[in-house]
Amino acid sequence: MSTPSQPPQQPEPPSGAPAQSSAYPYPNPQSPAPGGPLGFPPAAPAAPSAGASVYAQPTLVGPLVPQPQPQSGNPYAQPGPYPVVGPPPPTGGGGAWRAVLWAVVGAVAASAAWAAGVFLVPAGSDVDLRGYSAPVNLCNSTDYSSFQSEYAANDSTPTHNSLGDDALDEVLCNLSLKKTGSSYADAYLYVQLDLHKKTDPGPEFTATWKNYSESHSGYDVEAVTGIGDEAYLVSDDTTSASSSSGSLYATLAVRDGWATYTMSYSAYYSSYSNDKDPPTLAEVSGWLKTDSRATLAELKD
Repeated sequence: MSTPSQPPQQPEPPSGAPAQSSAYPYPNPQSPAPGGPLGFPPAAPAAPSAGASVYAQPTLVGPLVPQPQPQSGNPYAQPGPYPVVGPPPPTGGGGAWRAVLWAVVGAVAASAAWAAGVFLVPAGSDVDLRGYSAPVNLCNSTDYSSFQSEYAANDSTPTHNSLGDDALDEVLCNLSLKKTGSSYADAYLYVQLDLHKKTDPGPEFTATWKNYSESHSGYDVEAVTGIGDEAYLVSDDTTSASSSSGSLYATLAVRDGWATYTMSYSAYYSSYSNDKDPPTLAEVSGWLKTDSRATLAELKD
């Protein structure tokens, strides 16, 4: 193991001055005043030799300010309880000073931004539910009379569910659509209303529905005007006139203020299906728009 090199030699104290011990080789509180002996400029501190600890010499920020002298005989006494931060020294220490300066500036800027957020955007001030309320049973408030022109048999056991929270009210309804004489459902209708009471759903609603075809291959997206603040019709039709198989899916998604709403139709056809004359996408799209307008009006106070 190598032996650490000796620290730089200290200037001799003035004649007659009592000797003081120091835990630091250079600089220390007992260093001579600027100007050096005999009027010569003070010598620059020697760089530590290889193997010496980089922590043997502390870095001072700002000019050296006289501090209370450590007691003789205690090599670990520190000069004063807190360091003195002053202007950057003419040579050396500039990097450390800049780091301290930018840390202070960053903290002030962060505090200002936080204060602006707290005082300029009061909690709950922008909530806009447009007068909608969430019923206990959404099925009772869902108007699907347009679909009943094709599916005349009523669903006697529709299912519904609800969620009530300080941040969100959510209600939904599932309806089985049957043509006259059908024993089983020929299609399905799903309706959902969300009342967002803490966050604005606008940006995420737009990102989800406007770009639906980017995340779901085969779907078409159509912007719909005249319903809420924004609305999108998303559809996927694999049926054809020459085949009795395929599927038809269509959803109308609406945002009105901080309320969001969807009405979705889905049907699957095969050679075993009882429905040999299913509605077209154009018909289903028109029913979704008509019945969504009526349902949204029903859901307002």
